[in-house]
Amino acid sequence: MRLDKYLKVSRLIKRRTVANEACDAGRVLVNDKTGPKASVQVKTGDTVEIQFGSRNVKVEVLEVKETVKKDEVESMFRYI
Repeated sequence: MRLDKYLKVSRLIKRRTVANEACDAGRVLVNDKTGPKASVQVKTGDTVEIQFGSRNVKVEVLEVKETVKKDEVESMFRYI
């Protein structure tokens, strides 16, 4: 699944366009690699780090689903 879509589906970022802009600005790291594009494929076991201003959020991808209900979002990732 594309990185920007995963960020939106997992509700780490509210809108896909905002996720796309964050990737383009270099505020998202996948497996500690700098500058991934929004089209990078995310799979189970990857680590995703997002920089929200002065705060960083680091998560491990546990599951990749196309659609999820709000209650099931927590099964998609684990905070590190």
